Amino acid sequence: IYKRVVTPRRAGTAVLLCWLVSIVVGLTPMLGWNNLQYLRDNGSLVTDDLLVTCEFETVISMDYMVYFNFFGWVLPPLLLMLAIYVEIFYMIHKQLNKKVRSSSSCDPRRYFGKELKLAKSLALVLFLFAVSWLPLHILNCITLFCPSCDKPMFLIYIAIILTHGNSAVNPIVYAFRIKKFRTAFHKIWKQYMLCQDPVAPQLPSNTKDSWP
Repeated sequence: IYKRVVTPRRAGTAVLLCWLVSIVVGLTPMLGWNNLQYLRDNGSLVTDDLLVTCEFETVISMDYMVYFNFFGWVLPPLLLMLAIYVEIFYMIHKQLNKKVRSSSSCDPRRYFGKELKLAKSLALVLFLFAVSWLPLHILNCITLFCPSCDKPMFLIYIAIILTHGNSAVNPIVYAFRIKKFRTAFHKIWKQYMLCQDPVAPQLPSNTKDSWP
């Protein structure tokens, strides 16, 4: 069923759609949702040339970061994915606990064991995403809802480092936990980094003469 539903064309369309949504969300402050008007009204502009202090909280609107970015595009997908993985783990454990007897060579427990391992790997990616991004968004919520609350700078720096580190951790998790990703990364490394041609698969000797 999965192979019939998730075709390469549909997968490519989904990836393209995700990139387009990300670009729109990321460029929204440049399209007008920023603190420029607030700085004008409060006389915070350094000169008439619209020079402002280059600080994140000075330029970016916290309304955008909290209501639009966090509550709109981060938290709902995160909770949805969490619910999906809970259901996946429940279904796999349910199948593993069944005493399935089959006369075929395929072992159901072995199959669902592989599915469970894959689900754990992807759930780990989701967990790392939450750990990496939630601290910064929580700090943004504190900035918006409690402007007088003190936020230690070292916590802000740690939160920013975590968000950048998440992108670096994901390939490592994929490579160590999922064999197909590990094989693909190894091939890319040899072909593009070491400039080695990928080795073409060898046909068995007993099949070479069977080609028309």
